[in-house]
Amino acid sequence: MVNITVDEIQRDPSKYLLQVAAGETFLILQADRAIAELRPINNSKQLRPFGLCAGEFTVPDDFDAPLPEDILNAFEGK
Repeated sequence: MVNITVDEIQRDPSKYLLQVAAGETFLILQADRAIAELRPINNSKQLRPFGLCAGEFTVPDDFDAPLPEDILNAFEGK
């Protein structure tokens, strides 16, 4: 991790962003106090596989049927 000041990053932000894109991490200092960290985003998050729960449950045939009157009334505060 490299320490840089706010003034340094304001002078040439593109330079530091290119280094971040290459994997470098910076600790940004203001008045010798750390205020932020500039680092690359970790894009290694794997997507969940499609069909992970296949066969674990079945959707009933009446899934999208209208709700019973008493439940509708409860939602509407009646």
